[in-house]
Amino acid sequence: MTAIPSPVSNPPGSGAPARPAADLLRDARAGERAARMPEAIAAYEAAIVAAERAGEHLVLAEALRRLAVVRHRRGDSADARELCRRSHAVSRHAGDTVLAGEALNTLGGIDLETDAIADAREHFLRALELGGQSRELRARVEQNLGILANIQGDFDEALARYRRSLDAYRASNDEHGCAIAYHNLGMASADLHQLDDAERYFGQSYEIAERAGDLHLQGLCLVNHADVHLERERYDEAQRNAEAALVTFDRLGALSDKADAYRVLGMVFRETGRPALAEARLRSAIELALSAGAVLHQAEASRELALLHQAMGRNQEALTLLNAAHRLFGRLDARREQVHVDGKMAELEATYLAVVREWGQSIESADPYTFGHCERVARHGVAVARALGMDQRAQTTLRLGAYLHDLGKVRVPHEILNKPGPLTRNELEVVQMHPIWGIELLAGVEFPWDLKPIIRWHHERYDGTGYPDRLRGDEIPLSSQVVGIADVYDALTTARPYRLAFSRAAALAQIASCRGFWSGAVYDAFVTSLGQLPAVEPPVRSGRRLTLDPIASVLTHAPSP
Repeated sequence: MTAIPSPVSNPPGSGAPARPAADLLRDARAGERAARMPEAIAAYEAAIVAAERAGEHLVLAEALRRLAVVRHRRGDSADARELCRRSHAVSRHAGDTVLAGEALNTLGGIDLETDAIADAREHFLRALELGGQSRELRARVEQNLGILANIQGDFDEALARYRRSLDAYRASNDEHGCAIAYHNLGMASADLHQLDDAERYFGQSYEIAERAGDLHLQGLCLVNHADVHLERERYDEAQRNAEAALVTFDRLGALSDKADAYRVLGMVFRETGRPALAEARLRSAIELALSAGAVLHQAEASRELALLHQAMGRNQEALTLLNAAHRLFGRLDARREQVHVDGKMAELEATYLAVVREWGQSIESADPYTFGHCERVARHGVAVARALGMDQRAQTTLRLGAYLHDLGKVRVPHEILNKPGPLTRNELEVVQMHPIWGIELLAGVEFPWDLKPIIRWHHERYDGTGYPDRLRGDEIPLSSQVVGIADVYDALTTARPYRLAFSRAAALAQIASCRGFWSGAVYDAFVTSLGQLPAVEPPVRSGRRLTLDPIASVLTHAPSP
């Protein structure tokens, strides 16, 4: 532990009478509230020395705990923990279980903000056990346990803890504490989509905050209530609340909270068909959040702007914003932001899937023969990936890569893609450029998942006869092979301008005859994913037998001599 310096207020030999420890403690609290931190630290240290000399254990315990809070906020969490432990020991020695509980609650708060989640929970629960007879302490500890549950995504427990906190604040006649508990109850209820409850809690919190003159809490209630209005498609109410919150936060100079109000306004304009206003407000939200260092608000506004761009068909811009949001969510400190980051990331990844799926469908939309191809390739590819035992992240990578594997075909002339007869050699060479063009189109987009190998190499073959780079064997990434075999199966079983669809049995037979195009593991997993490989049975359509061409010609047509 860092040594505590001697008090500076009454140096030895000065002749000045020693000030009581309680007075020094009051001075320290006043300095802390006024943000005069050096003065506050000196006063706390003086109070500690004076209380030790006078044997005033309760003053000593409180001075140690309060100094721990200051030390922690100034980045010295190790010293802060030791001060809390001393406060706890002194309180227990004095027989004051409430002060001992206060020390444990403070220690739990330090744990919560330094990633010691399990320790935080243990300290909060021990604080309740020791000092739970104090309504004030119980209210604060239950609030902290609610925040901990919220961070871990257990919104039901968070709700229960906030309710207990509210009961304790009511019992101790702490109206402002009730307002905070009501606000947190509103947030947890909204997370659980209990929207009636959320609205009621936000309203109750706002009424108390207004009486108490707490402008910041009023603004928070307004902007979070606006989110509930948005979910209920009550756009006028959402706009009014967000604009009122913006005025409040502007008065306070709260840039981070202003960013959140602008986010809500952008969402209102997006949902009511005013894209130019929506983009302006969302960009303002991003800029304000960036200047305030508010990572959470910047990430959420980036996600909402991505959804606007998706709705406008600006898919590449949407993906660039989603990538930015993903990086920002990855930087989030859940403890400080008091949010469930894993839940935020899961929500963002669902948005990714929606944007990428829609982009893949837009590529196919002009061709009735291939519409739905990317979706089917993604579905079949994930089934193969599961049979291979690939993990969840690899499956997500594969799914997204499958949605975009044919992105480069937007540069292939329509008359070549839909040509009913054989392709010339030159036309075939154009078609075989689509993996490279796909990579070029995504050159400025850095995904959180490595999609580019799938896009570039899904037409490579294990025997080295594929394209565009003639990779061989295990040079071809596993995900590229999986999308490749799923792509072939879907191409075979879908009608094309130059042939009818193959039956499932004929398609499997065709793939079996070319099994050297993929590794044995990929081929076996593909067969497993579809069931037992059936016997060869030539497909018959419209009374005529189809010739089973080599797979290269099935996918890209055969070049004319």
